[in-house]
Amino acid sequence: MNDQSEKVSYTFVVSCALFLTCLLLSNLIAGKIAIIAGAILPAAVILFPVTYILGDIFTEVYGFKRAKMVIWLGFICNLLAVVVYMITVALPYPDYWRGQEAFAGVLGTTPRILLASLLGYIMGEFSNAVILSKLKVKMNGKLLWVRTIASSIVGEAFDTVIFISISFWGSVDKETLFSMMCFQYLWKICYEVIMTPVTYAVVNFLKKKERLDVYDRGIRYRLWELGRIRGI
Repeated sequence: MNDQSEKVSYTFVVSCALFLTCLLLSNLIAGKIAIIAGAILPAAVILFPVTYILGDIFTEVYGFKRAKMVIWLGFICNLLAVVVYMITVALPYPDYWRGQEAFAGVLGTTPRILLASLLGYIMGEFSNAVILSKLKVKMNGKLLWVRTIASSIVGEAFDTVIFISISFWGSVDKETLFSMMCFQYLWKICYEVIMTPVTYAVVNFLKKKERLDVYDRGIRYRLWELGRIRGI
C-alpha cells in the first residue's frame, strides 16, 4: 500500500492538472463582481470551491502526503502566475495601444490582495486536508460525506475570513465586510454539499482505477516535508 501510494499515475497527473487549472482560473476571474442568487460575489465562487472538492478527493484516495504535494504545487504555480501578470502589466507599451487600462484591470493586483490570496489558500487547503485525513482514520473510512463537509467547513472558513479580512479591511465598513464573509462562506459550503454525489462518484472511480485507498495512520502532519514520489 505504501509503495503504491508513492507512485504517480496518469490519472493522478490529470487530476492534478484539473486542480491547478481551477485554481489559476479562479484567481484570474476573481476580479469580476457578479450578482448570484441576489448576492454580490466575486465570479471566482463558480469555480474555486472545486479546488476544495478536488483537495478532498486527493486526501481521501491518495493520502495527506500526496495532497500536500499538490497544495504546494498550486501555491507555487499561483505565485508564478501573479508575478508574470505583474511584470506583463508593467511592461512599456506603444502610444497607439489602447488596451493597457483594461489589461491591467483584469490581470493587475496589489501586494495586499496577493498576500490575502496566498495566505487564505495555504491555511484553507491545509486545514481541510489535515482534518479530512484525521477523520478518515478515526471514522475508519466511513461516512465520506460527513468528513468532506466537516473539513470544508473549517477550511473554507479559514480561506474566506483571511482573504476578505486582509483584502478589504479598512476599505469597507464592518457590516459590509461581515456580509461579504457570510455570503461567500455559505455559498462555498452549499456548493460542497450539492456536489457531494459527484465527489462520491469520483472517489469510488479513482479507488478502483488506482487500486488505492490510503489511511494516514501514524504520519506526522508536517507541512514542509514533501516526501518522495516515484515516477509514472
